[in-house]
Amino acid sequence: MLAMVIDDYGGPEVFRLADVPTLPLGPQDVAIEIYATSVNPIDWKMRQGLLKAQRPLSFPAILGWDAAGRIAAVGSQVTRFKPGDPVFTRPAIDRPGTYAQTVVVHESLVAPKPPVLTYLEAASVPLAGLTAWQALVDIAQVKPQQRVLIHGGAGGVGGYAIQLAKALGAEVITTARTERHPYVRSLGADQVIDYPQHPFETAMDPVDVVLDTIGGTVQDRSFQVLKPGGILVSIVRPPDAGMAARYQVRGEWFFLEPDGEKLAKLGAYFTDGRIRPIVQQIFPLEDLPAAHRLSESGQTQGKIGIVVDPSQAETR
Repeated sequence: MLAMVIDDYGGPEVFRLADVPTLPLGPQDVAIEIYATSVNPIDWKMRQGLLKAQRPLSFPAILGWDAAGRIAAVGSQVTRFKPGDPVFTRPAIDRPGTYAQTVVVHESLVAPKPPVLTYLEAASVPLAGLTAWQALVDIAQVKPQQRVLIHGGAGGVGGYAIQLAKALGAEVITTARTERHPYVRSLGADQVIDYPQHPFETAMDPVDVVLDTIGGTVQDRSFQVLKPGGILVSIVRPPDAGMAARYQVRGEWFFLEPDGEKLAKLGAYFTDGRIRPIVQQIFPLEDLPAAHRLSESGQTQGKIGIVVDPSQAETR
């Protein structure tokens, strides 16, 4: 199969197109013919070596942890899928990734593709959407009428988190630059704070939940806006336990655990129209270096989609 591989850590120029073997199929694995994938910040952080202490790579490596396509083959003990099924997945991070024509995934990490989504749209969902789900549903347990602050609402995780929080019945506040206010409002944000112009901690009333996608001083300042008994959930770094105690709130950090059943539940929100896909930029697989440069620039909103099979990516 063809794949974009890297032979060492480095900049976007380390990608090369190569013909590589497909991972052998285990008894509970499925092989997915990939029609589309997407770019997430973890991809270029892994490529740069910023996470090699926690997640070292074996070279040559295939990055990418989103995929949508059809089942090409199944292992001897697979019961949930058959060849030809349209699916999407966030694969395990310790296997070859999805910047390729085929990926092998344990069946427990795969879900049926929402029929209303194209493969390109579906490929934008798994990592970012499941991150939002784990933060807001599993950890924060957001309830109707609660107030939720989502930092970085114009990003991939932020965009899906805004929509999910609204679908859960919450009032949503988000931070974004002025030029991105129309976009985040279109996703359902009730209040948007222009963080370069107005410190968010002085521009809003207290909230029940903060989703931190930024880290640093933004995370530390977020304690100030939480009601006593509230929760700060971060995908960047563990919140300071001392500050959490001081403000009488909880602080939680997590690294996404992929789950096919949860992905199927999330997919239902797309099928019934409560959440919509947020693909904003599209590149062919061979232009992956340019897609990574754009993601690293921070000058994006929504998700960056990658077309693997041009004849199938925008079909349903």
